Amino acid sequence: MLEHLRALREDRDLSQREMADVLRVHQTTYSDYELGRLNIPIPTLRELALFFDTSVDYIIGLTEESRPYPR
Repeated sequence: MLEHLRALREDRDLSQREMADVLRVHQTTYSDYELGRLNIPIPTLRELALFFDTSVDYIIGLTEESRPYPR
């Protein structure tokens, strides 16, 4: 389960449906991303990191540091 992804969404008071709309996917697809049932495509991970102003490493749980890397 991708706890950070869910927490980022909830911190912005967004529903799974709203996030699915942002990513242009079905709500069940987004839900499967959060639950770890589907691998998130790299372009989508990038879009999520930019949307939430964080790093891909944070989204997938490789770090607890939520700040994005410097560009």
